[in-house]
Amino acid sequence: MKRVVSVSLGSKKRDHKVETTILGEKFLIERIGTDGDMEKAIAYIKELDGKIDAFGMGGIDLYIVAGDKRYMLRDAKRLKDAAKITPMVDGSGLKNTLERKVIEYLQENLFVNFLEKKVLLVCGVDRFGMAEALENTGASVTYGDLIFGLGLPFPLRSLKTLARAARVIAPVVSQLPFEMIYPTGIKQESTVEKFSEYYQEADIIAGDFLFIKRYMPPSLDDKIIITNTVTQEDIEILKNRGAAQLITTTPELNGRSFGTNVMEAVLVASAGGGRELSGIDYQMLLDKAGFVPRILDLRKAILA
Repeated sequence: MKRVVSVSLGSKKRDHKVETTILGEKFLIERIGTDGDMEKAIAYIKELDGKIDAFGMGGIDLYIVAGDKRYMLRDAKRLKDAAKITPMVDGSGLKNTLERKVIEYLQENLFVNFLEKKVLLVCGVDRFGMAEALENTGASVTYGDLIFGLGLPFPLRSLKTLARAARVIAPVVSQLPFEMIYPTGIKQESTVEKFSEYYQEADIIAGDFLFIKRYMPPSLDDKIIITNTVTQEDIEILKNRGAAQLITTTPELNGRSFGTNVMEAVLVASAGGGRELSGIDYQMLLDKAGFVPRILDLRKAILA
């Protein structure tokens, strides 16, 4: 049995473990949160290095993407460097392939009609593949990078504007302590009602769930949520706030959709050899695995 572990800077309350079969192989998949403790995360990585098949880097991205440029996050590099033997991935490979593929799948199979819909993508530099796919559908996309990442009330209305803003801000932001730009640890459990107007003007809210949750208003009536890494508690929150539909870009495994870093680590472990996979490699493995998004009608869902 192959073992994949996501070591996350997030809350331990979101930990999960599952045994499953993917691509004909048995996997033990685990998520270990460290409540924002960077040193604990590094210690876990060093302890498991060479003993498992692949690491997921959870709760943090390795890079900020600005158009064709990438800026490595200082704190993410510390985690990456702690793994000397076992390959570690942050999910960016799947965000550029799987999430792009999911938007196309939803449009082509008429699950969601994006044409002229207003979409709030809470962070575009985190999901450039999804951002490009959304714009290709004819959706009107608002990028909330400055709102959700820095708390600044400045929506960005095009990919070009996002790329220009990112080129200015990314070199500085990439050097900041990660907890300043993304909720870690116990902060992941709290919601502050703020910037409600950007939620309310959107038909579809997409992107990282913890960013969506960060300023989530009491009402999400009739909204479509496209995200991943949601727990049963998260689903209940969305249902109770009136959201119409939940779509997770990663498949459900025993009641939980894991993050893209976890599923990317599964594909790396399946490929073997510890080598870095290309976009074509990911595409081939995704086609072989037959991953499809989970689509849940929250108006009809009966939750435990």
